[in-house]
Amino acid sequence: MMNEQLTADNLNDAGHLQIGGVDALTLAHQFDTPLYVYDINKVRDQIQRFKHVFEQRHVHYGISYASKAFSSIGIYQVMAQEGIHTDVVSGGELQTAINAGFPMAKVAFHGNNKSREELEMAVKHDVGLIIVDNFHEIDLLNKVLQEQQTHCKVVIRITPGIAAHTNSYIATGQVDSKFGFDLQSGQADRALQIILQSERMEVFGVHAHIGSQVFDGRGFNAAARKLVDVAAHWKAQYGYEVSSINVGGGFGIQYSSLQSPMAPEDFVDGIITAMEEEVQKTGINMPAIWIEPGRSLVGPAGYTLYTVGSRKDIPGGYEPFISVDGGMGDNIRPALYQAEYETVYARDPQAPATERVRIAGKYCESGDVLAMHQPLPKTHPGDILAMLDTGAYGYAMASNYNRNPRPAVVFAENGEARLVIRRETPADVSRLDLNYLAVKM
Repeated sequence: MMNEQLTADNLNDAGHLQIGGVDALTLAHQFDTPLYVYDINKVRDQIQRFKHVFEQRHVHYGISYASKAFSSIGIYQVMAQEGIHTDVVSGGELQTAINAGFPMAKVAFHGNNKSREELEMAVKHDVGLIIVDNFHEIDLLNKVLQEQQTHCKVVIRITPGIAAHTNSYIATGQVDSKFGFDLQSGQADRALQIILQSERMEVFGVHAHIGSQVFDGRGFNAAARKLVDVAAHWKAQYGYEVSSINVGGGFGIQYSSLQSPMAPEDFVDGIITAMEEEVQKTGINMPAIWIEPGRSLVGPAGYTLYTVGSRKDIPGGYEPFISVDGGMGDNIRPALYQAEYETVYARDPQAPATERVRIAGKYCESGDVLAMHQPLPKTHPGDILAMLDTGAYGYAMASNYNRNPRPAVVFAENGEARLVIRRETPADVSRLDLNYLAVKM
């Protein structure tokens, strides 16, 4: 029986897993493993699903790709082709977007501790929006704008006091968060007043983000209503009317067959309905609705290919360890969040499982286990395994732990595979090292 997360489109005539129309075994042979592969048509389709519901409901909207999920020149170029915006959270992500030729007017700069250098870079390149997160940043941004004798649009990020049903490490909408201005204490109002008095900043709207990998749309709907109420309060109290309300991202995806996230259309449909109802109550003009999908755009499109190496069988009924040539260096989420993924045998994803195994990585940590209780057919050294839905936070959080090089990234689309990030070499890993013995004291 085929894995529930795969469809007939994922199999070629030989019965092998195919990604973007390219045989997974061919990909592994051509580009080596571990290997990240993205089915780019899946990315494009997901964007269109989000767009469709907004356009069907006839509301003004903005879709901004949260590129912390996966940042590269290639993915920014895909997002530009699809005509959407993007978020960046560092100078490095901004520089990558610049290198990609991404339109700076469609870039939003997030972050709770942007440096002066990062703000200078953003202002210099005319970034479309800066999401201000704290009073220090407002002061710093004002100085940068004054020095460069220019202006910018800002969005005020608030903490709405809504805790999403999510891992505590990735819940960001509750009151006690490092992100955003608190509503209850009046911080958000004070931030608005300061910015309205600035000659250099224009407030474009208000923003909140309630968490990541959220399955229940009620949290988004509550946040939408809360943000409309904030907008109505700001209009009544300060005469300022928001142009946009950004409810953030965090739309959950299916990592295992036990999970049942809402469809993107249903998330967005609920947000629109909640906002329209609250706007009717408050009497303000309907603002544009912005969302920031990241994981939900690239996560389901990503696969990681591994080659099987050693096997360890332990007497006493323990599940065997099947070791692969990657691990926590290319996917730290299982060790960090206890995230669960499903894995298939690339040569025959329909092959019946004959055992349950633990898929272990090659890194020198006992916790370097990519999957527990994974049903698989009997595997042998040299076989190729494909881990599903790894397109978000795999490469983005990859490391050189144990001085292992990071894998390559390939985009597959319409039967063509294209290398978009080359594989690191051992020489790359030590390229910044200096020879201590050669340095004169």
